[in-house]
Amino acid sequence: MTTSKKNQKLLALSVIAIVLLITVYFINNMIQNARMETDLDEYMPSDHPAFVYSDKAEEWFNIKDGIIIAIENKNGIYNPGTLQKIKDISTQLQDMPEFDENDIRSLYTADNIIGSEYGLEVTSFYTSVPQLDEELNSIKKNVRDNEMVYRRMISEDETVGLIIAEMDKEDFTQEFYSDILEFAYSFEDDDNIIYVAGRPIVEGTMALLGPADMQKMVPVVLLVIAIVLYLLLRSVRAASVTLLGVFISSIWAFGLMAALGIPIYSVTTMIPVMLIAIGVAYGIYFFNHMNQFMLKNPEATLADALKYTLNILWKPLSMAAFTTMIGFLSLLSSQVYPIKYFGVFTAFGIFTAFVLAMVFIPSAIILIGYKPGKKKRTDTDKIIQNPFLNRMSDRLLANKKYVYLVTIFIVVLSIFGIQRVWINSSFLDNFEKDSDIVQTDEFVNKKFGGTSTINVILEGNSADVFKEPEVLSIIDRMQNETVKLEESGNSFSLGDYLKRMNKVMNEDDDDFYTIPDSKNLVAQYLLLYEMSGDPENLDKLVNYNYDRTNVTFQLKGDDSKTINAALSVIESFEDELSAYDIELNFAGSGYKALVFSSLILDGQILSIVISLVLVIIILSIMFRNIKAGLIGAIPITITVTISFGLMGLMNIPLSNTTALLSSIAIGIGIDYAIHFIQHYKMNIAKTDSQIQALYTTMGQTGKAIIFNAIVVISGFLVLLFSVFPPNRTLGTLVSFNMFTALLGTITIMMILMYTMRIFKKN
Repeated sequence: MTTSKKNQKLLALSVIAIVLLITVYFINNMIQNARMETDLDEYMPSDHPAFVYSDKAEEWFNIKDGIIIAIENKNGIYNPGTLQKIKDISTQLQDMPEFDENDIRSLYTADNIIGSEYGLEVTSFYTSVPQLDEELNSIKKNVRDNEMVYRRMISEDETVGLIIAEMDKEDFTQEFYSDILEFAYSFEDDDNIIYVAGRPIVEGTMALLGPADMQKMVPVVLLVIAIVLYLLLRSVRAASVTLLGVFISSIWAFGLMAALGIPIYSVTTMIPVMLIAIGVAYGIYFFNHMNQFMLKNPEATLADALKYTLNILWKPLSMAAFTTMIGFLSLLSSQVYPIKYFGVFTAFGIFTAFVLAMVFIPSAIILIGYKPGKKKRTDTDKIIQNPFLNRMSDRLLANKKYVYLVTIFIVVLSIFGIQRVWINSSFLDNFEKDSDIVQTDEFVNKKFGGTSTINVILEGNSADVFKEPEVLSIIDRMQNETVKLEESGNSFSLGDYLKRMNKVMNEDDDDFYTIPDSKNLVAQYLLLYEMSGDPENLDKLVNYNYDRTNVTFQLKGDDSKTINAALSVIESFEDELSAYDIELNFAGSGYKALVFSSLILDGQILSIVISLVLVIIILSIMFRNIKAGLIGAIPITITVTISFGLMGLMNIPLSNTTALLSSIAIGIGIDYAIHFIQHYKMNIAKTDSQIQALYTTMGQTGKAIIFNAIVVISGFLVLLFSVFPPNRTLGTLVSFNMFTALLGTITIMMILMYTMRIFKKN
């Protein structure tokens, strides 16, 4: 072995050793520090005005998300066994350190406000579990007569009872998620079925399924891309080295997240799939050009082939990596943390994949050797000139008017579709329709008012304003109108207490189930309740000065359409409330989810504009030609337009996951244009024939980007195996985007490059 070869191998070993050491460091960080973010509030910017206000309101009125435990007995809940279970669940929850005693609501803990010869009394529905039919029927009658419990804690058909356990979000952990499920289901038997729902359970389920989904996706995408790579490159070594490089880039991306203390969000679990699908492009371009060189120059050494490949590829690959990174870094414009972090660490992973392609792949080749796939000599003569691609180019150029017309038609249709795109804030839509979490939610929604809530916070400018009958009547009408909506359930306010007290103090006459008609009477009822009942119950509804109140609305869906419909009705009372100097605001998890969805849209529009502008500027500087920059951006612009148009036409909402679509399309799709333009520029400089330069470019780079698109599409189609429906939707849309970006590059962009004589020597 010559000294030169020894030095090359020593250098290659050093590079691989450094790469492995860094990889081990990041793996160690992942083991020690990686964690899944379970609190959906942490997905949102805490300094946003809407969230700041909501957090204040949650503190004022002790607003918390609740774990909902429903117990169903199809023969009816009014039996000793079921009532005993409701009592046991309630009391044992009260004893848990994660809950405050006053935050457990059920038939057992509920107040029964009744009238008596002594005035107003507040009693329990039961303390010890009744055994006799007479006692059971008495409880049933008391529940039916109490509007604050019937249809709220006990279903209308009297087969389901609810236990709601509200808790501080910081007390909810993944360990507690498992414990509370085990606790709840321990009460299930042949007669009683247990259902567990609520936002904390949604969070826990996402945290459980996210890492499991990632663990399943990574091996599948590695296997699929390995097979596709081998079929395209015809070399086990080339496929293995390429895959190992992108797999290491995924480890580095997650390792850096762990080292910086950034948690894993549901959307960032897709980063490995992204990096593997995207990063293999560098290996494909690398081996495609090295194969061409070695087949054309069979006497050349491996060092010569590597030198040629690195020399010809470093510029277009670095440009492609840089522009791809810009596409993802444009997500920094989003205020939504998962999207922002997804963009940052995917960009870092792409940079790592590029560096490894330039350093790790050559080093590995030096150590293990490499030979191109076997080809006949007649095939090597066609390396540069591909007859099929030449004929395709000729036909496209001859029929360019039809290509323009078809493109315009598709764009116009897509613009029509874009106007129908809607935003979905639902976290439940992250799960399968037939999953336990969704089925349970639907069951509870069917039996009761709804599992999603929004809180309307009303603030007045004078003390005791919410003792005014006129004001309370406006709020009551607001509640009544809102609950008429198909997807709206129950509502609750101070007025519900007052209507109940007014009724029982008038011999349970239903005609008196109204807001008391005088302020003095309102004040008397409230005083009687404070003396007879638990005054802390009112703390969730009104403050001490009665100038601030909380009205809770239950909804049967957590999507934007449902929430917006309710807000529209509520806001229609804003003028009436303003007449009493009352300001209307919103709080709670449901409202924050809606604001969250609007931030997704704002960030999406801004990231598209930023990335497209930057791409045009960079391409123009890169090729020193403004027309090249504009033309190079056409395929991805068309791709993004078609993508969002398709979403609108197919009723696919913009969500936390699909919001990544444009950046992925721009980031990956621009690679095709860069490689095509760069090699077209190089080839046209070598010949006076523009058509020959085009043929050569289509034969060289056209083939490489087709291979690249096949691999990327195959990688993203693996997302069809994800347990999360939005991930499957994203995989399908991105795969379609890659196809349209490829098609746009080798059709409309190619035609424009040729007809506008870009880089043609005068």
